[in-house]
Amino acid sequence: MEMQLPPHEGDELSVVDMHTGGEPLRIVLGGYPEVKGDSVLSKRRYVREHLDHLRRLLMFEPRGHYDMYGALIVDSEVPEADLGVLFMHNEGYSTMCGHAVIALGRFAVDYKLVKEPQSPETQVNIHCPCGLVRAFVEYSEGKSGAVRFLSVPAFAFATDVMVTVEGFGEVMVDISYGGAFYAFVDAQRFGLDVTKSRTRDLVDAATAVTKAVKSQVKLHHPTSDDLAFLYGTILTDGKDEYSLEPTANVCVFAEAQVDRSPTGSGVTARVALQHHRGLIQLNQTRTFQSGATGSQFTGRAVEETRCGDFKAVVVEVAGRAFYTGVSRFVQEPEDKLTHGFLLK
Repeated sequence: MEMQLPPHEGDELSVVDMHTGGEPLRIVLGGYPEVKGDSVLSKRRYVREHLDHLRRLLMFEPRGHYDMYGALIVDSEVPEADLGVLFMHNEGYSTMCGHAVIALGRFAVDYKLVKEPQSPETQVNIHCPCGLVRAFVEYSEGKSGAVRFLSVPAFAFATDVMVTVEGFGEVMVDISYGGAFYAFVDAQRFGLDVTKSRTRDLVDAATAVTKAVKSQVKLHHPTSDDLAFLYGTILTDGKDEYSLEPTANVCVFAEAQVDRSPTGSGVTARVALQHHRGLIQLNQTRTFQSGATGSQFTGRAVEETRCGDFKAVVVEVAGRAFYTGVSRFVQEPEDKLTHGFLLK
């Protein structure tokens, strides 16, 4: 039987759902009005100011959930970009998302957003709010596969910063940038284990760190003030020195949202931090594991560069994304909860 949409008001919103390492990605296919702006960053400001009701509609319950993540494809002002993208979550709009880039790489190839795919890899240039990210999608016999991407310049912003964290006292944190800024702390500082402790306890500790850093440390980015904000806190297993064994972490970002994957931009920032400390050399590949699901990404620093006054590296992150479904969302006129809600 062909599925028919019920009578409804407003535009129909169509999406493709994917996940990367367990972290969801809802890609908007249609239903958004024109996103105005002469750059991806200005488009990010526009959707935040004028179209935020659609983010809530797609991310929040009853169509989404507290930890839903989304991507809106937009035009890019960069000639070499195949597509531009805006990322969305429970709080607003991020500047970089590695798990989304991995999924969007496959999506762009499969939905023919790039020219004729090439084997063994097809390059997809994705213009994120933080800059142009180059993804490389495995392609063979008409099928897309694993994806690796090269980050924007990533750098350690500050190391061994002491902040006062409510409920925990003085805590030493590192702050690193991988398309977004993260604070890094060994979970053992809070008596926690990223693979065994209750998620609620990890979230509480990470959220307290995020609040402390936001209030006590002023961030800046060399190219844009729009990038100068702390996205979240990543709790690690403390195994920062290079090893062939996986190292685990849990990322808590936005409004206490828990990443199910190892966090692509977080892996980027963590590799940059480890390289800054001399714990990992160029082209040494490490495996990073999600403490939440056990899913894995690999990461390695492939090139030294600069970002303003910061010594930086280009990081390659690799992983796999999978399709989970296609949906068409509507609004019924008498539905008082149609605009979305969240339960914590």
